[in-house]
Amino acid sequence: MESTNSGDTASPRPRRLSLLLAAGALGGLALTSVVAVPAGADPAPPGTVCADVHVITARASTERPGEGITGALVTAIVNASDQTVSRASVSYPATLTNYANSSAQGVSALRTQLTNQVNRCPNQKIVLAGYSQGAHVVLDVLGGGGGGSLGSTTPPVAASVSSHVTAVATFGDPRHVVNQSFDLGTSRRNGLFPRTAAQLSVLSGFANRIQAYCDSNDTFCDSGSSTNVHLTYLNRYQNAARDFVLNRIGG
Repeated sequence: MESTNSGDTASPRPRRLSLLLAAGALGGLALTSVVAVPAGADPAPPGTVCADVHVITARASTERPGEGITGALVTAIVNASDQTVSRASVSYPATLTNYANSSAQGVSALRTQLTNQVNRCPNQKIVLAGYSQGAHVVLDVLGGGGGGSLGSTTPPVAASVSSHVTAVATFGDPRHVVNQSFDLGTSRRNGLFPRTAAQLSVLSGFANRIQAYCDSNDTFCDSGSSTNVHLTYLNRYQNAARDFVLNRIGG
C-alpha cells in the first residue's frame, strides 16, 4: 500500500500467548503522518515525481495498515535529511494467524512494490525498514524466503532491483541468526524461524547496507520470553538507525 506516511507464532501454548500479547501491544502503537515531497530531478516517466530517497516500511504483526511504530524512525530520517524523501508502506496482512501465509504475502507484495519503484524512479536511493514480521519480510525479499514451516523457498529479488537498495534497518526479525556480519544488539540465540545458510549467504552481500537489531530474550528474534524487549527497539536504537541511514544515503 502506497502511503504518504509512511514472529511470530509457535506451536506451544505459552509461546503463542506471548506472541499474541506482543502483537496486541504493537497494534496499539501504530501511527501515521503526512509528508509533502518536492519534485526530484531523477529521470522518470512523464508526470512522475521522484524524491531523492524513497523509504518503504513493512509493519509488525497486527499493526494497522501503514508504517506502524517504525514510522517514528522514518519521520526522524525525513526531518534530518538534506534531501527530498518520499515514504510508503507494504500492503500485506501482518497477521499472527496463518503467519507463514501472511509473511509470504508480504514478501510478494514488497518484491512487486520495490521492483515497480525502481522502474519508476531508477536514480532514486531506496531505504527499507521493517519491524518483527515486517523485518522478516524485508530481509526475505533481499535474501530469499520460505523454507521449513514457512513453506516453499522463494528466490531473492533480482540483483538489478536490489542494487538500488541503499540502506536497510530491521528490528526483532523472527528469522534472525546469530553471528551475522550485519547483526546488532545483544542476542546470542537464533529466532523462531532461522534463515538457511543459502539465504544468509545472499544477505551477506548486503552486509554494509543492513543493520539488523535483535536483543537478548526477545520473544521472536532471540527465542526468549520478553515481549517488552521486542516492543522497545526504537527506544534504544532509533537514533543509531537514523544516523546509519543518513550516512548511507549521503545526508
